[in-house]
Amino acid sequence: MIHTSADLATPPRIRRSQRLALVLLVVCGVINYLDRATLAVANEFIRADLGLSLGQMGLLLSAFSWSYALCQLPVGALVDKIGPRWLLGIGLVVWSLAQAAGGLASTFGYFVIARIALGIGEAPQFPAAARVVSNWFPLRARGTPTGVYNSASPLGVALAPLLLSPLIVATSWHWAFFVTGAMGLVAALVWIALYRDPVHAGMSAAERAYLEADGAGGERPASSFAAWRALFRHRTTWGMMLGFFGSVYLNWVYLTWLPGYLRTERHMDLAYAGMAASVPFICGFAGALIAGWASDRVARAAVSPLSGRRNAVVVSTLGMVAFTIPAALADSNVVAVACIAVVIFLANASSACAWSLATVAAPPSRIASLGALQNFGGFLGGALAPILTGYIAQTWSFVPALLTGAAIAFCGAMSYHFLVVRPIPEQ
Repeated sequence: MIHTSADLATPPRIRRSQRLALVLLVVCGVINYLDRATLAVANEFIRADLGLSLGQMGLLLSAFSWSYALCQLPVGALVDKIGPRWLLGIGLVVWSLAQAAGGLASTFGYFVIARIALGIGEAPQFPAAARVVSNWFPLRARGTPTGVYNSASPLGVALAPLLLSPLIVATSWHWAFFVTGAMGLVAALVWIALYRDPVHAGMSAAERAYLEADGAGGERPASSFAAWRALFRHRTTWGMMLGFFGSVYLNWVYLTWLPGYLRTERHMDLAYAGMAASVPFICGFAGALIAGWASDRVARAAVSPLSGRRNAVVVSTLGMVAFTIPAALADSNVVAVACIAVVIFLANASSACAWSLATVAAPPSRIASLGALQNFGGFLGGALAPILTGYIAQTWSFVPALLTGAAIAFCGAMSYHFLVVRPIPEQ
């Protein structure tokens, strides 16, 4: 008989491990996104100091995403094979050193290299988090913890202008990179010291029954290159990659250009733009948490966990499209920021649901692998977004740049809807 997660209470020892894992993932995720957002917050200061055009800044903002996206290809399989503890720990050290190195940049070329290294180091964060959730939570209860660790993304971006703007004004933009790099090194030590994967041999019958609820248990075959390569034979994989491309593209238009957009297009002063740029990402924090909780409820009521989580991604992505259009066209700054807040709320809801979709669409041995492939597709969009947005804004304005993002996100929603129709079987 297959139990469902709703039938079983969480054993106390499992609950403690779940809470510790989620706290650590959120802390690491906040630092991860503080590091990514540092360049966006210091955008004007760096452009002035290094003499960069909007187009060059777009290239610099995208350098991280190219290496991050390409590293998703091997890193998911490595997480499945080696485990999240050491992959994420090593990644934390690499990305923190790269972040600190960014503070030493004095030329455009050096800065690009530092951002490429940052992307390499940050690559294990979300595949490792997906693996942690699949290790410690049963199948139909993975939406809420996925929403929790995804909430670190908008929380880190929301905190970035609030914490880093005063630091930059008091010192210089260089210190924003040094301080966040040091935070990551401390987090690496804490993660490696405290996190452990579950050891089923040492568990009680009740603990094993809880983790194996909803038919998610059993021995997991060892991951291999052939098994990873086989994922590309399924249209579910391609639907998730193309769908996340659209969602992340539009999200990264705002993530990389929102402070600059508010200053350049909306003519806000630095203090007001900093506050206005933080509010939407606070809404995004709420979006990730609410979406994770709601997707668990939808998945339990849906025909299958896959259809429930896929439909949640499609609806939230279409909502991003719907609210980006008035954000681009409204004359009122208040209306524009309010619409952007809704878009970022839905963007983070879409991301949380997309990562929880990976835990039910993939076979048990390849959860991190499929999640990383989806993330690879997404961050190809994330890499393209700042470049294309910068050049469109430089040539015309930010209005067609935002509308372009909306069109790409719509195509992503359709990819999820029509291609992601069944889970991938275990090989």
